[in-house]
Amino acid sequence: MAKKYWLMKVEPEAYSVERWKKEKVTYWDGVRNYMARNFLRGEMKKGDGMLFYYSNAKPSGVAGVGEIVQEGYPDFTAFDPKDIHFDPKSDPQKPTWYMVDVKFKKACKQVIPADFLKKVPGLGNMALFKYSRLSVQPVTGTEWAILQRLIESQR
Repeated sequence: MAKKYWLMKVEPEAYSVERWKKEKVTYWDGVRNYMARNFLRGEMKKGDGMLFYYSNAKPSGVAGVGEIVQEGYPDFTAFDPKDIHFDPKSDPQKPTWYMVDVKFKKACKQVIPADFLKKVPGLGNMALFKYSRLSVQPVTGTEWAILQRLIESQR
């Protein structure tokens, strides 16, 4: 099966690339959109690449790179009434929400802003710009290659 690539959004106040770098591996919880859930539940595979993207930030943009290290499994935060991501309708016997584990690979020297990405040849049609509210979304192989070159050019 061909490797896939993903962009996963987080607000920097909720979880920073610096924290991820220290922790090395984290679970990606709290996704409460059915389209994004479907990516987590069945399409993300171990070894897939992921872009760590700051949303609702100044600037919003790509902040790091990682890898999927654990395929989709039930999001246990949905069952915990004390958790911010609790969903009272979620049933542990028939889970609604899923998560994956992601491993830190590298941080960008500085966030690569979305406004800049829109202008880069080959990136203007990214799902990021079509589905701006979707927190987990696919990235094409061509887009991934362009983004990796941009990240490496910061070094």
